[in-house]
Amino acid sequence: MRWSGQELGVEQAGTLPGLAKLNNLVRSVQTPEFAGVTFHEVLAKSALNRVPGQSAMPFGWTINPYRGCSHACVYCLHPETEITLGDGRTAPLRSIEVGDVVIGTRVIDGIRRYVESKVVAKWATRKPAYRVSLADGTSIVASGDHRFLTERGWKHVTGAPSGPGQRPHLTTGNSLRGFGRGMRAAGPPPSVLSSDYMRGYLTGMIRGDGMMLRREYPRSTGGTYIAHRFRLALADSEALARSRMYLEQLGVRTTPFLFSSATQSRREMTAIRTSRRSDYEAITSIIEWPDFSSSLWRAGFLGGIFDAEGSCSRGVLRISNADEMMLFASIESLDHFGLDGILEPPSKNGVRSVRVRGGLAARQAFFNLAQPAITRKLQIAGTTVKTHADLRVVAIEDLGEVIDMFDITTTTGDFIANGVVSHNCFARPTHTYLDLDAGDDFDRQIIVKVNVAEVLRTELAKPSWRHEPVALGTNTDPYQRAEGRYSLMPGIIDALTASGTPFSVLTKGTLLRRDLPQLADAATRVPVDLAMSIAVYDHELQQSVEPGTPSTKARLATVTAVRDAGLDCAVFLMPILPYLTDTRAHLDEALRQAKAAGATSVLYTALHLKPGVKPWFMQWLEREHPELVPKYRSMYYGNNTYAPKEYRRWLGQRMKPLIRAHGLEPGREDPVTGGVRSSALEGRAAAHAVPDALSLPPDPSALF
Repeated sequence: MRWSGQELGVEQAGTLPGLAKLNNLVRSVQTPEFAGVTFHEVLAKSALNRVPGQSAMPFGWTINPYRGCSHACVYCLHPETEITLGDGRTAPLRSIEVGDVVIGTRVIDGIRRYVESKVVAKWATRKPAYRVSLADGTSIVASGDHRFLTERGWKHVTGAPSGPGQRPHLTTGNSLRGFGRGMRAAGPPPSVLSSDYMRGYLTGMIRGDGMMLRREYPRSTGGTYIAHRFRLALADSEALARSRMYLEQLGVRTTPFLFSSATQSRREMTAIRTSRRSDYEAITSIIEWPDFSSSLWRAGFLGGIFDAEGSCSRGVLRISNADEMMLFASIESLDHFGLDGILEPPSKNGVRSVRVRGGLAARQAFFNLAQPAITRKLQIAGTTVKTHADLRVVAIEDLGEVIDMFDITTTTGDFIANGVVSHNCFARPTHTYLDLDAGDDFDRQIIVKVNVAEVLRTELAKPSWRHEPVALGTNTDPYQRAEGRYSLMPGIIDALTASGTPFSVLTKGTLLRRDLPQLADAATRVPVDLAMSIAVYDHELQQSVEPGTPSTKARLATVTAVRDAGLDCAVFLMPILPYLTDTRAHLDEALRQAKAAGATSVLYTALHLKPGVKPWFMQWLEREHPELVPKYRSMYYGNNTYAPKEYRRWLGQRMKPLIRAHGLEPGREDPVTGGVRSSALEGRAAAHAVPDALSLPPDPSALF
């Protein structure tokens, strides 16, 4: 590897904003073999990582000398960033989950439009934070690597004009695309369960669309009586349910009934009603015009009148009514929140409309403060992406701190964050261990803990250390390609052995052979468990599903080398791919080859797909084996991570006799006690805790 002459000074480490400020950075290194990847050598403060107490792992400690791989991205946003949902509402990024429908964009017939987009992955990370401020008052906190759509294409938050960190990046004067949130009312959306909001909503709804009847009728026996009738009939059940709930909260009980059946031209209408005088009088009191209108009452009034008489067609938001007082109250409430409402000329039937001006930005601001109930009126899918607001970048501020952030991946490759079009990492790493974190562990910036062995020796020498088993390969492969340069494992092995600490290594890297003499010596003093991850035994399929990784033949040769060194070696046949590698012929041949290579045991699990990995596996499957897509979707539908129990039971019935036949059952004879003990690796596999490192193209990181 040509590493000489590739060193960068700390001040040049622009590919990872803020890292140069950390006092543990030694240097940053780039090499032609890893185009676009920077290795940041750091002085680690700790080496041992405790496994969370609630974990099913049969070990308590891990060591990760490296952090990251060479094919990933670090796009991320502040957890409170407002994400536009598919129904037009918004929610903070922290609450967005895989499977949610949000709004993204797509170019259709040359025009970029807002479209529904499904969230297929979400991950957390910690990154240096930057605040981007726009001329309309919108601000957004993001990492330096995040990208936004501008009038000149996608641009990162930060970058350099030349050198290693060169890339398109925001500068003051750039204009972002979207509608912004500068018109958004200050503070969070109003509470729709506050008394003032409920009274305002019912005033707008009932005065806009309800029936209040108080009439004197003659009695058949002589004299008269006064009837009190309240009725509210709507075609939208959301608004009717909210109105009924609010009335009940305020002491009025109503009865639902079918008002009119659906026809070819009209939807079904349901209604609520009451004929009690006390209820009628209570409703009359609730919808009286207040002497003082609070902000909550005004927000509720706008929500109620919009649900009753509002429309949002072709991006134009209107509230229509024939009552001058209702129109006046609508304009006054809009003005109270800084929204521009104008009164349009009356139609032939005398109805007039208040139109809200300001484009999509004003419409979204209205929805945020009014919180109407009817979802269909809020949708923006299909609307052209037009930028009416002033979304010029006026400042990019380094906040000087590393904070928790989130990002999501969507089916359109973007989403709307604080009202601007935001890029997500659509090309997430595709060879990942299925249990790995999808954020920090998949950066283009690889952290190398160059002093990990020295720190480990100090930690193992503490009187509090209880010599519990330590696992390597649980997060990142300790024998990834960079280990050929840094040689961190020999020092780690020596430290563990000298302290009397048992350890295990799981890898798919053939570089393990380099350390076999040292590992063999260590095994004479402490328990050492070794395992090779070998999932696919068909060469063409293996190259397709794990491009660039060591071949099955090379990994089996490593198993043989381990056995020649006098050590046991388990093989992790993980994951078994339904309909691809689960045939009796394939499994029998896999076990035959593992046995021939000298494997002492084989452990297996069926494929399971974590949310952050599922979309990338399905993309590969759709391209390479489209005939299997329906079967996989039925097995791993929705948020299902694991194969169905029936399949796993069937797989067990197939695998167990084959494993017995080849003499590869987990567990082996202990040379001291003569009993059979299970290794930490075998226990880990049994807990389904560490599946194989499944990689999908493209996958240069698999070369590690």
